Amino acid sequence: MALNFSINATISPPNPVKVNYKNSSKTLQNVKNLVNKIGVPSISSSPHESLQKGNWVKLICGASFEDVVDIRNLSLVYTLAGVDCIDCAADASVVSAVSQGIEAAREILPVRRPWTMISVNDDEDLHFRKAEFDPDDCPLDCSRPCEKVCPADAILLEGKKSTAEVSHGTDMIGESKGGVITERCYGCGRCFPVCPYDKIREVTYVRDATATAELLKRNDVDAIEIHTSGRQTTPFEELWAGLGDSVRYLRLVAVSLPNIGETTISSLNQMYSIMEPHLHCLNLWQLDGRPMSGDIGRGATRESIAFAVQLAAAKDRPPGFLQLAGGTNAHTVAGLKKEGLFRTSITKNTTDEKSTANLLSSSNSLIGGIAYGGYARKIVGRVLNSLQSQHGLTLIEDHPDHLLEALQEAIALVGTVKCYDDPFLTH
Repeated sequence: MALNFSINATISPPNPVKVNYKNSSKTLQNVKNLVNKIGVPSISSSPHESLQKGNWVKLICGASFEDVVDIRNLSLVYTLAGVDCIDCAADASVVSAVSQGIEAAREILPVRRPWTMISVNDDEDLHFRKAEFDPDDCPLDCSRPCEKVCPADAILLEGKKSTAEVSHGTDMIGESKGGVITERCYGCGRCFPVCPYDKIREVTYVRDATATAELLKRNDVDAIEIHTSGRQTTPFEELWAGLGDSVRYLRLVAVSLPNIGETTISSLNQMYSIMEPHLHCLNLWQLDGRPMSGDIGRGATRESIAFAVQLAAAKDRPPGFLQLAGGTNAHTVAGLKKEGLFRTSITKNTTDEKSTANLLSSSNSLIGGIAYGGYARKIVGRVLNSLQSQHGLTLIEDHPDHLLEALQEAIALVGTVKCYDDPFLTH
């Protein structure tokens, strides 16, 4: 059984948010020129309008990813790139890191503020787990396959500086003792089967509903995402009841679930009937095709596209926008276009007439948008890793060369959905 889990973290980025305009001013100007040229500041549409148009983009930081320095820098980069929403762990320090990244981006250029979403689970879920092992138990002659397969660089057997050991409000950095760097592990599970000595354990947890309800009252939290298996609605109903009236503070409620075949639609309808009496905002169904796999390769996105095809064709599905996730990458838009689902409008009203906040009209797109997780973190993460190896834990805007490089990567991905004039611009 999963444990109830609530983090009272004391970690924070090593420096207060302050944009440094003195160094590399020419490169920082190139950053501004790039964002202005593709028109991100001129986009006046709200995240809601992006969902209607079918060009909504969400950055998934990871439901279990808690490296606040990376999260802050990722949020800054993808805010400048024009995402509509940033999805993060339901932890106060993580939410603050996202907010700091967003505001730092807005100090550079007055771009629209994306919504901040927190992710929770109603029961055991792949997204809410950590790997764990004692490095002292590892044989000296082990080839360390776990290190090689970890996409988050969360396993090191020789020690590494860890943001989890950053003292609150200070610049003191500690050394980890090796093994799994907990705040970087997001539960992909790739290390479990490759350990030749079966030393790696899975630790699962469930986010605490009471703590989550308090987070929802923050003015920098706009949305919640509930991860559920879809096979049983009782845990979902219990979590929803536990959130109480905190949901009235939200702009969007999302439910993420895998494809469970023929029972998917009935499960969606049951969950919608549970939410409806207290649902006073937009709702969204996240179609989790192949969880945490977008960075693996081209084919990882096939399951999410197949799921979208299935749901888009369903006539009896409940109200709510549809959004792809799980295996999404640079090839997802091409796959949607091949199926005729990219920014394709609904031809008739498919919603309950009693629905108000969630009314889908003929102007809405069949697919509201795409969420990018592992792939989005990977392409920008290469730059962040280079930044950290050269300068340690730092703010990316203090190093405009790295910021420009990271932003180019982010725009190349976000631009495929937003249809920027030239998302592959380099200057």
